[in-house]
Amino acid sequence: MADGKVEFTPILLGSDFNVYGMARSLYQKYHRPVKAYAAAQLAPTRFTKIVDLTVIDGFDKDPVWFETMQKLKDQYKDHQEPVILIGCGDGYAELISQHKDELSDVFVCPYIDYDLLKTLNNKERFYEICEKYDLPYPKTKIITKAQWQQAPTEVEQPFDYPVALKAANSVEWLDVHFEGRKKAFRIQSREEFDKVLRLSYENGYESDFILQDFIPGDDSNMRVLNAYVDQNHQVKMMCLGHPLLEDPAPAAIGNYVAILPEYNEEIYHTIQTFLEAVNFTGYANFDMKYDQRDQAFKLFEINLRQGRSSFFVTLNGYNLADYVVQDYVTGELADKAVVFGNDDTSKHHLWLGVPVKTFKKYARNNLDKQAALKLIKDKRVGTTYEYAEDMSPKRWALIKWMNHNYVKNFDQYFKQNKG
Repeated sequence: MADGKVEFTPILLGSDFNVYGMARSLYQKYHRPVKAYAAAQLAPTRFTKIVDLTVIDGFDKDPVWFETMQKLKDQYKDHQEPVILIGCGDGYAELISQHKDELSDVFVCPYIDYDLLKTLNNKERFYEICEKYDLPYPKTKIITKAQWQQAPTEVEQPFDYPVALKAANSVEWLDVHFEGRKKAFRIQSREEFDKVLRLSYENGYESDFILQDFIPGDDSNMRVLNAYVDQNHQVKMMCLGHPLLEDPAPAAIGNYVAILPEYNEEIYHTIQTFLEAVNFTGYANFDMKYDQRDQAFKLFEINLRQGRSSFFVTLNGYNLADYVVQDYVTGELADKAVVFGNDDTSKHHLWLGVPVKTFKKYARNNLDKQAALKLIKDKRVGTTYEYAEDMSPKRWALIKWMNHNYVKNFDQYFKQNKG
């Protein structure tokens, strides 16, 4: 891939919106398609000229993943230009980190060491680190499988309903299936609490659950932050977003579908201090929610990758994918000062993951929504997957189908999950 004297080869792992967003960010600057590998073909990377996807059954886990990477090492071992691995899902990021020592002689692996990843990736350990670095987080209780087995209907639940419940091991949770399974639960009663634990553990989940005091308020109280930390453990970019709407479908709860840029210097400095203190490297994504009871933004988790909706960063002028190029290929990032998301609202763009009509119908009517509607009126709005330079009749039809499904899901699930 070339842009003037810049020569490098990116390899993306996955086939979801995150992959398409990173590929689009690279294509916008370097005008070359990107190679990707995944265990399955997902809709966002179908009928596209900017992602050259290879699907390999079982690629999302070892041993298939590492066997495939060994073959790719042989393929690229004499490659003159840097070959950069970018995992676009929790599992892929973990696999790269786990095998970093075995891959780094051929590939650039912009990831933290595996021991640190396991600490940060596990939500209960992450909250221990929050305590150490004085980062606010919701009141939390850990529930283990052993506790449940000892007394299935007597597991302590110390908070008032509703409560939030989420699997501590997000990678393992991907393989757990039962009717009513959700990415995260908002539990309304003791009966529902006992039922979710029973179904989860009876259907193969082995790890802990995170039970939390539910922070009141709707989606508009959420914030999402994407960051890039260079190979010298210095934060180089942070961009804060204000989600105005989330996907209500059970399997997608927590996925943002409308994000307005926001500037908050206190959040930026707090997260920067934390990331540099733990010697972080690469991409990071934080979810947090404003708690009106004590006027604090409380962290839910850190994702050791770009967020699913992270194209909102590129849309607002900070090409997310290019930071790794500037870091490991051109070397120019080392001398650059940290960039915080723009506080100039005249340069803001609204990111949407749903049709405009869905946003207008379901987003809470407040000043933030009015600001978003003004951006829509001014045509300062964009999506990850609708890209004029990557449009064809088949992709146009695919986008229409995806948008139709979003409309249907909101009509079916919004009141059910928000009531």
